[in-house]
Amino acid sequence: MRKRNLPQSLNKSEALKLWKNCSWTELAAAAHKMRVEIHGKKNVSYTVFRIINYTNVCKIGCSFCSFKKMQPYVLSIDEIVSLARTAKKQGANGIFFQGGVNPNIPLGYYLEVLELLNKKLKFPVRGFSPVELFHIAKNNKIPLPELLQKLKAAGLSSVPGAGAEIMTAKMRRILSPKKLSAKEWCCVMEECHKQGLKGSANIVVGSSESPEDIIEHLNYIREVQNKTGGFQSFIPWVFQPQTDDFPIRHVRSDEYIKLVALCRLFFHNIPSIEVSVLGMGKVLGELALYAGANDISSVVLEERVMRSYGIASIEEAEEFIRNAGFNAVRRGINY
Repeated sequence: MRKRNLPQSLNKSEALKLWKNCSWTELAAAAHKMRVEIHGKKNVSYTVFRIINYTNVCKIGCSFCSFKKMQPYVLSIDEIVSLARTAKKQGANGIFFQGGVNPNIPLGYYLEVLELLNKKLKFPVRGFSPVELFHIAKNNKIPLPELLQKLKAAGLSSVPGAGAEIMTAKMRRILSPKKLSAKEWCCVMEECHKQGLKGSANIVVGSSESPEDIIEHLNYIREVQNKTGGFQSFIPWVFQPQTDDFPIRHVRSDEYIKLVALCRLFFHNIPSIEVSVLGMGKVLGELALYAGANDISSVVLEERVMRSYGIASIEEAEEFIRNAGFNAVRRGINY
């Protein structure tokens, strides 16, 4: 097969041509070369965090989410502290704090939780999706920059790029018409980065998205990164079966690896590409480490939203990385 010259900084048209015309093996080889240039040949990183879903009450009502099927709850502050203490005993070095858009939770609840988690228990806290932050600010009638300053002062250290899924108008109407638009999501993340709250971004495939939707989504993320430099990593995800209300399609192994590789090639300005071992399992996770990914994300001590195929202990994470042919490097939740 004729070898293609893959540019280091792809525009949207070039990326779409690669997606449509290149084999997954070609993209994987090019992405692995780029990954080695950035991170070296041997090291693969991971971290350990506890996910605390503080509430499942959410007024957004995304079609793909199983939260709405559960008994409504809001964790008490004592329950959150207890979960965090247990996580510390298990070796966690960070808390991932997220929930739904619940208008009945006062701002003081979030500030007290962050103070306890960060100042008392000494956990770095990555928390709140852009849609949560947007609505917390709206519900409390304060500007977003002021909210972020308060949360940061209380102990928030970074923000995940959750709630993006696929950021095209067509896919927003299908997936989550009540969520933020692409422009709103990007504006929230830009403000987070401006306030020193860096984090991650992702994409979720496996519904009715087109190749054009995928590339447009990636471009939204890269445009934010060009402005702020605040994304430390990017994670390709696949929709998991959660509810009968939302049909998903099977994402083949070669398609997922192709996506990981394209992300590495497209995001010349985002340092790390994480493989979703939690969602895709160990076999694809290992292959992705040779297709552009340099991080296996986290040992997740609890996850209520997704069925997990992932890694449940520090020992298992390090064994997985060694067996894949790399040195395991433990990092913090904020890189």
